[in-house]
Amino acid sequence: MTEAPIDAVDAGGDDADREAVERERAELREFIKGLSADDIKSGGWFTKLSAQAMSSYTDKVDWQYFQERYEGVPADAIVDQRIKMAARYAALEGGLSAGAYTAAIVATLGSLGGASPATVPAAVATMMVDVAFISRLQLRLAYDVAVLYRVPLDLSDPEDMWKLIRVAFTIKSGEVVQGGVLKAVPAIMRPVIKRFYSKAVLTAAKGLPVVGKYLLQRNVIKIGIPVVGVPLAVVLNRYTTLLAGRHAQAVFRNEARVIEVAEGMSKRSQHPQLMLWVAWLVIMADQKITDDEALLIRHLVRVVRDQHQVVDGQFAHLVEIDPAEVWRRLDAEPGDLSDLLDVADRVATVDGAVNSRERAVISELRDRCSRV
Repeated sequence: MTEAPIDAVDAGGDDADREAVERERAELREFIKGLSADDIKSGGWFTKLSAQAMSSYTDKVDWQYFQERYEGVPADAIVDQRIKMAARYAALEGGLSAGAYTAAIVATLGSLGGASPATVPAAVATMMVDVAFISRLQLRLAYDVAVLYRVPLDLSDPEDMWKLIRVAFTIKSGEVVQGGVLKAVPAIMRPVIKRFYSKAVLTAAKGLPVVGKYLLQRNVIKIGIPVVGVPLAVVLNRYTTLLAGRHAQAVFRNEARVIEVAEGMSKRSQHPQLMLWVAWLVIMADQKITDDEALLIRHLVRVVRDQHQVVDGQFAHLVEIDPAEVWRRLDAEPGDLSDLLDVADRVATVDGAVNSRERAVISELRDRCSRV
């Protein structure tokens, strides 16, 4: 299958876009022909699709790739255009696939067994082209967004691959329906979008076939909405892709922000090893770790290692932090420690407003730094 990014014809207008979509649909039809009915029913199709969709694509598409095409343009602007482009592709594909969406397809899906590829009904194969097209489009779009915000992803690492999948398909319960991102959808469409997302929640299982079943279930929900025709198929494809892109933007832009905070702290610090202990003390002040705090400490450890060649084995094996140990380390450090106050302030605000326990730790830190 083609590895061309979704902007391959971004200057060609509607005709070029339609031609690109039809070309990709033809390639995906060949892919679907190699699937058995059991591949479709079990979700195994997604394992095969994701491997083909991302293998050589990730070798070609990196930050430099986008810089060559959008030189000097801020990441936010490029991401916005790519999301809109992907949504346009999805809408075009929805119009081409709409003819397959009849009530008979749902019944046919339920009867699929372990048959050979030749026995997969033509209507189901057509529907699978739609599912595969949107799945590949959203997976690559999420990857592009991560690359543009320079968020490191190693798709040979199962955790990073799962992270990309979760973001691309808004798998975490409520991420789209409850989030502000739904405002991008016209009010008249919101009940339909909520129905599309509400009955297919996947929060724990990480197996790729499970994801395949989940994505297929979503499409069955889409088909099951009464009076599905070309207009609704177009609109649903467009807005679910738009929401997936906006969600990816929110997630990866936020991580880029946290990475920027970690890199800035490391560059300014005169005490990189002690900085890790102070940062963790502030994070654990309330005995809770938010997602942004977890991101910050992970990236802070990485940049301290990369920028200062500091690897603290004792810190890495820490189970419960003792404030007295941090104060002991602080007292043993000569010179100006004011950079650590900046560290504490930035850590406390990375996930929002400073709480009372964080404020108390910072106050104690300020007193001790002033006595040194």
